Amino acid sequence: MELMANRLAEGAVKEKNIAVTLKKAADTKLDDLLNCNGIAIGSPEYFGTMAGMIKDFFDRTYEAAQKKTIGLPFIVFVCAGNDGRGAITQIERIAAGYKWRKVQEHTRIVGTPTEQNLVDLEELGQVLSAGVDLGIF
Repeated sequence: MELMANRLAEGAVKEKNIAVTLKKAADTKLDDLLNCNGIAIGSPEYFGTMAGMIKDFFDRTYEAAQKKTIGLPFIVFVCAGNDGRGAITQIERIAAGYKWRKVQEHTRIVGTPTEQNLVDLEELGQVLSAGVDLGIF
């Protein structure tokens, strides 16, 4: 998961006008969410669901951020042993509660990421950054 997040961030930093911060869910605070212009949520899928720390992040920020982050551009990337759809569905439902805006199809990687998967994640990060930078998202 960390490798996937790093590759996505490598793509995001290619847009020079965008500051990119890579954080683990446990270290991400409400202010981080309130001060971002776009967000990529990455999670492994455990037992058909998102990681508990991702849910914890949502629980800690929802009440205070929900009305202040309406329309926030977001993307999701998930790695899974055999499916990944459950984690994506859960994150999408929570994002709908925040009223965030999905700006790209989410990435679901089953098994060990291939080099092509990592290249695709890098491109996804760059797309998110470029869209935010250009005001498209």
